[in-house]
Amino acid sequence: MKEPALFSPFQIKSKTLRNRVVLSPMCQYKAQNGIVSDWHFQHYSRFAFSGLGAAFIEATGVSQDGRIGHGCTGIWDDLHVRGLSKIVEVFKQYNCVSGIQLAHAGRKASFLRPWDGASPITKDDKKEPSWQTIGPSAIPINNHSPVPKAMTTEDIERVKSDFRTGAQRANLIGFDMIEIHGAHGYLLHSFFSPISNKRTDKYGGTFENRIRLALEIIAEIKSVWPENKPIFYRLSSIDGAADGATLEDNVDLALALKIAGVDVIDCSSGGIVSSPVLVKSKIIPGFQVPYSEKIKNEANISSMAVGAIISANQANDIILKKRADLVALGRELLADPQWVYKAATHFNLENAKSFLPDSYSFYLSRRDEFLDRSAKPA
Repeated sequence: MKEPALFSPFQIKSKTLRNRVVLSPMCQYKAQNGIVSDWHFQHYSRFAFSGLGAAFIEATGVSQDGRIGHGCTGIWDDLHVRGLSKIVEVFKQYNCVSGIQLAHAGRKASFLRPWDGASPITKDDKKEPSWQTIGPSAIPINNHSPVPKAMTTEDIERVKSDFRTGAQRANLIGFDMIEIHGAHGYLLHSFFSPISNKRTDKYGGTFENRIRLALEIIAEIKSVWPENKPIFYRLSSIDGAADGATLEDNVDLALALKIAGVDVIDCSSGGIVSSPVLVKSKIIPGFQVPYSEKIKNEANISSMAVGAIISANQANDIILKKRADLVALGRELLADPQWVYKAATHFNLENAKSFLPDSYSFYLSRRDEFLDRSAKPA
């Protein structure tokens, strides 16, 4: 049969992804002072040899105060290089293009882990103390959140420098791609959203002013990041709140990001007034795909769809119908690390075994060949 679109290679600058399936960044909250642990190596190793086209390391703080919480990975110190380098090596060993998501949590920093409530750390916690958060304006997320410090010009320059240094380290470590986290209510999203940005200087008010910091950070990164390595940008395609940024606003943002040098838009949504991780409303498979489709076609830029992409047919259809160029899977890959192999066998690809190491593909292919699934169990 003709090769399914999902398994066609994708070229981004000097990097070629062997298929269109990407591991979405998922915070593990297992680091110590930003340093990755054995957990991270085990976690990422299982995806490195699972046949993915590419994988992104979780949101990684460019500064200590930019972490979401105490367990976040970091890239603000040379002490972080060794552990991240070990993860990159295993990705390279198994032909998986590696990326890292550079982030600053802004007013959503100093938070508890999701399974502990994803709420602000209280000053009473002596074991893992809180810290002062920053944002475009002194506006808390809600009535239960501390008021962030409105950033000064000096604060803005420091954050820009932190992103530049983070990109330098990411290149030194050997990452193939960078993703800038501009979604989910974190710092760059909070500058973009009129809900959280009430500044009256050149970083607030008009659309052009509210995207200024993002564009300046991209320029800082490009000053140290090789031209032949891709840059992704994750945005929240809609704020989903009254007076927030709309999908049309984000199409305009994507156009500006493209001009600034971004290669792929990672199309997520929400988070400006809540935690996307803890949303309790039901979602439908591929609920964010219309966002990636609109941004891809109207901004004329490559896009990545993410959010409840479940089946091989669904993922293939997204690529085939040009609704996105890549599909990012997170929780589905946690549930089934062999998703790519199973998708390849679903489409009867002759090279399905090539997506796994021999010690996996030998046993799984024999199971598929000789197991009579129609027979009644003995």
